[in-house]
Amino acid sequence: MQLKQAIIAHKAGDSLSRRWAETCAAQLENRGCRILMGPSGPKDNPYPVFLASAIAPIDLAIVLGGDGTVLTAARHLAAEGIPILAVNVGGNLGFLTESFESFKDSEQVWDRLLEDRYAIQRRMMLQAGLYEGDRTNIERVSDRFLALNEMCIKPASADRTITAILEMEIDGEVVDQYQGDGLIIATPTGSTGYTVSANGPIIHDGMKAITVTPICPMSLSSRPIVLPPGSVVSVWALGDYELNTKLWTDSVLGTAIWPGQRVDIQMADCDAKFIILRENYSYYQTLREKLQWAGARIQYTNNHRN
Repeated sequence: MQLKQAIIAHKAGDSLSRRWAETCAAQLENRGCRILMGPSGPKDNPYPVFLASAIAPIDLAIVLGGDGTVLTAARHLAAEGIPILAVNVGGNLGFLTESFESFKDSEQVWDRLLEDRYAIQRRMMLQAGLYEGDRTNIERVSDRFLALNEMCIKPASADRTITAILEMEIDGEVVDQYQGDGLIIATPTGSTGYTVSANGPIIHDGMKAITVTPICPMSLSSRPIVLPPGSVVSVWALGDYELNTKLWTDSVLGTAIWPGQRVDIQMADCDAKFIILRENYSYYQTLREKLQWAGARIQYTNNHRN
């Protein structure tokens, strides 16, 4: 990897994250790397400025924060093909990040990157757009929205809880109408996020698949479903006379859905690229640690491994 120009995004409002961003910037500038640095948070989005200010290809994005900070970076950088080095500095769960322990000797990290001593993990993204009418109309009437974890279609109101009525098609065939709090359409990466909280399946993040999980459905027969990656999920909001139904991307508001509009969700044409520094990276160890799997209360010795 070359390190001629890099992005450093730190978690907005977190002093530790900002200090480490300044340290990394100084180290990389001493190596001749041009740095674009700024905070990332609910009220701070530095990526349009980063991409517009770049005078050469961006070699690396260093994201210092938690999973929310990383999700924002992936949505803006995946289409540009920029690899992300995500480090849990000031974050909480850190499902998508390298540990701070593997990063705190940061000068050694830059040496490893320059010597190509790292791995790249590609993670599937979803894309969504709004269309008028049925699936014969393929002219998008909105921006393209990207998500690394999930797209969520559910209503929002400041003064009451609203029941969503959603009709879903898969590849042009009506599957069901759902009444409840909404629908989550997720990637394997997102299967351990909002989806698992809604009792959806956990899917290995090395796979390409799409899961659809109802949120608190009013019918016990409404169950999660796992789809092939080439599927197109189309959703209409029914009976929404007050225009409350929204499209959410990684828990961030994307757009309102008007009557007669459908949301088409499918696998994106780009992947998020993450740099892996750990030599012993294990997806299952991540599940055990982050989800705090306890297993059986009584532990038995397994002599069959000997």
